[in-house]
Amino acid sequence: MTQPALRPRDAAELVALAALWGGSFVLMRLGAGEFGPFALVALRVAGAALLLLPLLALRGQFGALRRHWRAILVVGVLNSALPFLGFAYAALSITAGLSAIFNATTPMFGAIVAWAWLGDRLAWSRWLGIGVGFAGVAVLAWSNASHPAAFKPGGSGWAVVACVGASVCYGIAANYTKRRLTGVAPLAVAAGSQLGAALVVALPAWWYWPAIAPSTSAWVAVALLAFACTGVAYILYFRLIANAGPGNAIAVTYLVPLFGALWGGLLLGEGVTAAMLGGGAVILLGTALATGMLGARGAAGDRFPESHQPDYRTPR
Repeated sequence: MTQPALRPRDAAELVALAALWGGSFVLMRLGAGEFGPFALVALRVAGAALLLLPLLALRGQFGALRRHWRAILVVGVLNSALPFLGFAYAALSITAGLSAIFNATTPMFGAIVAWAWLGDRLAWSRWLGIGVGFAGVAVLAWSNASHPAAFKPGGSGWAVVACVGASVCYGIAANYTKRRLTGVAPLAVAAGSQLGAALVVALPAWWYWPAIAPSTSAWVAVALLAFACTGVAYILYFRLIANAGPGNAIAVTYLVPLFGALWGGLLLGEGVTAAMLGGGAVILLGTALATGMLGARGAAGDRFPESHQPDYRTPR
């Protein structure tokens, strides 16, 4: 399907969305150490639900949430609770920019799941992209997980595993959404999935609630993460899908790592290593090929289907 032209306003919103999603990795770094992954994620998804549910009510779409609550709950687990926990855990030991780069593999995993589960055809260029993308992941994984302490508790090796696992969850969630929730109001999926995720992580968050009261700066980071980088980001993303089409909206995938590294450098003093630059470039190239944005288009079914774009993907 031909995508509408990207207007200046759409381009500005695309950049704003990338800035928000890239910033989420920095905010997780600022909040995870004091709150811990479970409490951080619980506050994030609960805050986003508090912002999105009133909008859902204003649009009169609560009926869609009631009719499809089981499937939406599954999306909440796969697309919010589990991946948010993975990236929050990773934030304890690796940089925001590195986590954002691993997040960029999401469309690649989405293509693999679509092929294995939904029977989608993959052109040779897309298989090439998957191979290239995995090579980039291997470069980054080796640079962060090859030292002896990498797989000790809290080591960077486990952080890499958590990031990749989170991206796999996003890929599964996008395809599950296509399979079970096609045609359901996107805002109902967004708001309901955040509510569902909040319910799922509520008990472990209570159990692992920090014994020492988090600082004001940590609370501010979590509030921004919940309301801006999750709630507002959802609204921006759905506007882009409606105004510019999913194919244009997916371009945010390639901007998020840039902002993750930028905010990490400006706000946390994080450096960018040669491995990050090389591995990140390879991953982005592989993702572009795997999603059909580069290379031979092949048959009509070979291009990454619009319904597999991460329409319900939150950042991060």
